[in-house]
Amino acid sequence: MKPVIGITTDVQQDGENILKNTYVQAVIRAGGLPMIIPVGLEQDVDQLIELFDGLLLSGGNDINPMLFNEEPHEYLGVVSPSRDSSELELARRMLKTGKPILGICRGLQVLNVAVGGTLYQDLYKQNDSPILQHTQKAPNTHCSHFVQLDKGSLLESIAGSERIQVNSYHHQSLKEVPSDFKVTGVASDGIVEAIESTDEQFVLGVQWHPEALSAAGDAVSLRIFERFISECAN
Repeated sequence: MKPVIGITTDVQQDGENILKNTYVQAVIRAGGLPMIIPVGLEQDVDQLIELFDGLLLSGGNDINPMLFNEEPHEYLGVVSPSRDSSELELARRMLKTGKPILGICRGLQVLNVAVGGTLYQDLYKQNDSPILQHTQKAPNTHCSHFVQLDKGSLLESIAGSERIQVNSYHHQSLKEVPSDFKVTGVASDGIVEAIESTDEQFVLGVQWHPEALSAAGDAVSLRIFERFISECAN
């Protein structure tokens, strides 16, 4: 049987749940059975986790900085409190199960905040050194910068290289990363691009959008999803 993959949704201010089809198709392409998770099911987390073989935390808006003990920066974007609540509960509970988790863009940030990490609310305004263009002005199938991967890391083994090309659509990024995770990918400006679990659980967070690149046939992005689904099938 195909592994069942829960995929979190974004939520608009009118309460409408939305999810780009590229996430769903990436899971299907890699051999998984996607199950879309609407916002607001915190009370049903135990039942949801029983249904899932793995969790995909999708991209979206900013995370409420009050969740990591900061007040809003001037350049903080739109936040979705109901989504924050749902995803953080799901992430924390899934981390305890040992089941595989893949976090993409915001999903990487959710994983970090879930275990006590912090974020740059706006990486351009909160860094003193020069920063790359992390919100690219190009189609999402275009790779706009490089990421250096740690030799021997999970991601390096998937990519087959210590240096990969990625797309980029974010203005928040990881600041303090707790000991639950190790940073295994960085951009040339030092921005954290990938984290992995420090134990045996398959937990991978990436700051870019491999679901979009995989739709265009990018080999590394395809392998990320294939490895994730393979782990969920075990």
